[in-house]
Amino acid sequence: MTPASPSAPVLTIDGPSGSGKGTVSRLVAEALGWHLLDSGALYRAVGYAAGSADLDLSDVDAVTRCAQATKIRFRDPGDGGETRVIVNGHDATDELRTETAGAAASAIAAIPGVRAALFERQRGFRRAPGLVADGRDMGTVIFPDAPYKVFLTASAAERAQRRYKQLKAKGLSVTLAALLHEIEARDARDAARVVAPLKPAADAVTIDTTGMPVQTVVSRVLALVRPAS
Repeated sequence: MTPASPSAPVLTIDGPSGSGKGTVSRLVAEALGWHLLDSGALYRAVGYAAGSADLDLSDVDAVTRCAQATKIRFRDPGDGGETRVIVNGHDATDELRTETAGAAASAIAAIPGVRAALFERQRGFRRAPGLVADGRDMGTVIFPDAPYKVFLTASAAERAQRRYKQLKAKGLSVTLAALLHEIEARDARDAARVVAPLKPAADAVTIDTTGMPVQTVVSRVLALVRPAS
């Protein structure tokens, strides 16, 4: 792995669940030839590890110790497919994409010790030629000096619809009403938490992706990094 570089440029893409930041971040990183950090996968991985150990997610000390000890590795399949997430030696990629994992990630993200345990891991992704960092506090906490910052948003109804289509395509049994309820509840938790609440950085460009094609969003983000001459 290329060593971390504090001088490498960073583009942060923050936003709530279902805003499109994961897809947009991946496509933008590919277009720029930059590295990609899916910070949400780190929190989901810790939540998965805690669940595997039958920990009570309200046990702050136990979950913090779990975050400190959990080994997380990203593996490129080499065929253009989805990056695999290896948690303590187990390929947990599919488990991490469930709504249960997302809810667990949101719950443990409010624990200061967990955020502290993952802080330097996230900073370590900053490598040449550049990094696209996808998350909820990339521009406000992890990379506050990033020269490019974006905050994606969309209506809760549209975000629930997007998530519904994604999960149904994977053959999972879900209801739109349940997803909308979970998204609204998660928005409230993420915005109200004391540590690193979900909000745009003061210098971020906010893009409402409601009704906007993915490629249009990608083009707008890329224009911030490489404006037309």
